[in-house]
Amino acid sequence: MTQVINKILVPIDFSDYSKNALRYAAQFALQFKAKIFLIYVVEPMIYPADFSMVQVAIPSADIDLQKRGEEELNNLAKSFIDPGVQTEIIIKTGKPFVEINETASEKDIDLIIMATHGHTGVEHLLFGSTAEKVVRKAPCPVLTLREPIKGFQFKTAK
Repeated sequence: MTQVINKILVPIDFSDYSKNALRYAAQFALQFKAKIFLIYVVEPMIYPADFSMVQVAIPSADIDLQKRGEEELNNLAKSFIDPGVQTEIIIKTGKPFVEINETASEKDIDLIIMATHGHTGVEHLLFGSTAEKVVRKAPCPVLTLREPIKGFQFKTAK
């Protein structure tokens, strides 16, 4: 049985790593004639209320981040993705790995292509890795990319 790749999900956090993963995914999508779904996850900002044990979320800041995220994703799509490739922008709020995996299920994604920042040591022990958590729980194959991407030369979109 041949696996067909029609839908590719690319998580973006606006780091150079994720932009390079998008460049890679754009070439991949062009080859397979696949649609790219760009996802940006806004983590809710939680602030302590009056130094008490109660925390409050600030929704207006989240809305601003969503609006800016959508603008930036549209700019990245125009810069890195060939105009012939179908693209959809998705903005979610929550824990990145949860939202990425839920979106992959909801959209019936065939492949997730994402960067791994390659954290090691104490930082990795304390925080883990979004990419690692996505890989563990993803409903589809995940291609993780580390810098530099061996044998890959970036082409600019037309």
